[in-house]
Amino acid sequence: MKRWISLIETSVLSMAGLRILSGTLEITAAILMLIFNDPKKALAINALLAIVGPVVLVTTMTIGLLSVADDLSFSKLFFVGLGVALILFGIYK
Repeated sequence: MKRWISLIETSVLSMAGLRILSGTLEITAAILMLIFNDPKKALAINALLAIVGPVVLVTTMTIGLLSVADDLSFSKLFFVGLGVALILFGIYK
């Protein structure tokens, strides 16, 4: 197994690890909602997830952009960054 992991690029492994962590948090939150069985507590848990989602999105995008920054022109990086900014704008507005 160790050989298999060493074949994966570090940035891809980091991005996948963050997504696995995020998914685990999502499943844990769903289980907690079912355990508490209270709409107010479920709403509070959901609010915490609303913070985690964009943080994971921005972090994984940053890792990915830094790993391909040498291969992309500045204008392409600008448009990718603009796309991420528009996604975040749409989430919060």
